[in-house]
Amino acid sequence: MKRDIITELTATELQRKESELRDEVFRLRFQHHTGQLASPIKLRTTRRDLARVLTQLRAIELGLTDQPGKEG
Repeated sequence: MKRDIITELTATELQRKESELRDEVFRLRFQHHTGQLASPIKLRTTRRDLARVLTQLRAIELGLTDQPGKEG
């Protein structure tokens, strides 16, 4: 997921994306430990996407960036 896409999402959308990514990381880790994961790169990219989403959520929380869709 590109940074440009993440910065365009609202806080609610980011929270939803965080939940989806956490579930996906859990499933991928489980597949990795059972030897069923075809591409270990997928786990790494998903973890990085989760970190990007969490960073953007924190920036919004601290008021360092404006939320998309908010006028003011």
